[in-house]
Amino acid sequence: MRRGGRTVIRRHKLAALICTALLSWSSASQAKEISAPIPIYSENELINLIEQNTHLARVKADNCQLVEDIMARATRISLPAYEFLYGDMLAWGVCVQQDVELGLYYMENAAHQGLPVALEQLGRYYSRGTFVQQDKERAIPYFREAASMGNIDARIQLAELLLRDYGSPLDYEDAYRWLYNSITPDNRKHKRISMLRLGLEQRMPQNIIARAKRRTTFW
Repeated sequence: MRRGGRTVIRRHKLAALICTALLSWSSASQAKEISAPIPIYSENELINLIEQNTHLARVKADNCQLVEDIMARATRISLPAYEFLYGDMLAWGVCVQQDVELGLYYMENAAHQGLPVALEQLGRYYSRGTFVQQDKERAIPYFREAASMGNIDARIQLAELLLRDYGSPLDYEDAYRWLYNSITPDNRKHKRISMLRLGLEQRMPQNIIARAKRRTTFW
């Protein structure tokens, strides 16, 4: 009986050792995953994230590990996409202490460097009154500049404001031409563009419409 008891004890000890080893391996693997460095985003990757409005969610999903790298690229190197990202993080208080004024400063810097997504978002902020006093007229230059550089969201929002009698009728031709030359795989945007073109056509002489269609937009 003793021998059988010892065998049982040994089996229990062996099972315990195996469990301990598995738990140690699992913990080490998890620790390795958590501590693994996250690569900084490339400029193109970051611009795509901003265009999809997932840039702040991505920073949070990365457990705020890239804050110092983002700050360095925004404040020391002045890369436009990173200035915009850092500015938006400050404005919304994502992974940094919220500072709306400083956030808008960096977003404006990115816009002044000609970053279309920064121009479009600032235009949207003024149009909707996000962080700033709502001013749709002030939004139009941002949308117009971004639209001229190929930003489809800016083209749509510019046309929407023009059809609501903001801005100047002198902008109709450019707005129509930009919509006419826009290409998008998004069916909802495609339908919206068609409706906005029809709305502008009702306000434009036929010769201006024909001229707008003849001019090709390059960006």
